Amino acid sequence: MDSNYTRIYVGNHIEAQSIISKLKDNGIIPVVKDEAESARLAGFASALLSETQIYVHNDELDKATTVIKNA
Repeated sequence: MDSNYTRIYVGNHIEAQSIISKLKDNGIIPVVKDEAESARLAGFASALLSETQIYVHNDELDKATTVIKNA
């Protein structure tokens, strides 16, 4: 399956929030996948902290990579 999005980060929630903020400050709207947060919002308790994944559209990949490297 082809995707128009590329994963640029996998890691802890705190670092992910910093990266998301920097991307948004530069006009890039990332797609965030956080299974623990999704489970919490759905009403399921989760004792485990999962990794947060950040994806960006392929059209913004070069810009997003530059933003993260310069952060």
